[in-house]
Amino acid sequence: MLGDLIDEEQGKVTVKRVLESHGPGPKVEINMQTNAKVLGIKMTNLGTYTSALQPGGFLSGEGQGVLMSKAGDMVTWTGSGTGRFKPGGGVSHRGAVYFSNASPKLDRLNGMAVVYEHESDANDKISTKYWEWK
Repeated sequence: MLGDLIDEEQGKVTVKRVLESHGPGPKVEINMQTNAKVLGIKMTNLGTYTSALQPGGFLSGEGQGVLMSKAGDMVTWTGSGTGRFKPGGGVSHRGAVYFSNASPKLDRLNGMAVVYEHESDANDKISTKYWEWK
């Protein structure tokens, strides 16, 4: 069951890079930077994920990153998911993320399973929403 919305982010893709592929389709690395609001705390998210085209036209990906507040709070994340290209450009991804941190303000995130919806457009603008998975 989906629980509380714990984070909403907007930002942009900062770098795209094609990687060596050992599967059926190309593998691309995406670096992003977003403005986040995690459990009410404003943070910056720096992340990297790789996505590879799979048979049937869908994307399979995984990533990691770090969220940082101006007060020094830091949260790391890892995740994976699947996606599809959107008509007109961009990608729509869905998946799960797991957080880890040492900040007392954000310790609720430790051990929490989180699901996300990630959207990008043809101009590399991105938005992501995260919900606790109870």
